Amino acid sequence: MGLEKYESKQRQVTKPASMIYNFISDFTIFTPAVQGKVEEWSATPDECSFKVQGMRVGLRIVEREENNYVKIKGGEGVPLDFTFWIQMKEVAECDTRIRMVLHADLNFAIKMMVGKKIQPALDQMVDAIADNLNRV
Repeated sequence: MGLEKYESKQRQVTKPASMIYNFISDFTIFTPAVQGKVEEWSATPDECSFKVQGMRVGLRIVEREENNYVKIKGGEGVPLDFTFWIQMKEVAECDTRIRMVLHADLNFAIKMMVGKKIQPALDQMVDAIADNLNRV
């Protein structure tokens, strides 16, 4: 197994870092967005779980630094050991840059199967987060 690091592209959100932080630091806020998209969604501010293709997945927030980042770790049902950060840097009052950083412990076979798909997936996730926040 080897610890791999992947970084998404950076995206601009036309909101202050405090608004973004409040949104991404509480899993319960995602409830309306995931209704009908995943099965058996449940959330507290620090943890969430849901089913994807019949498999239960859990995530938990393990660290927060207000207006800077939220660190999330895979929990129950996740077959890989990973942690990802959603980072933000406010460069002006309504101009915050966000990106995602993933650290995953991948064995050689898994890295060969999904390694090339991780970067585009991170870019898609940061695009979705930025697009949604820019619409609010």
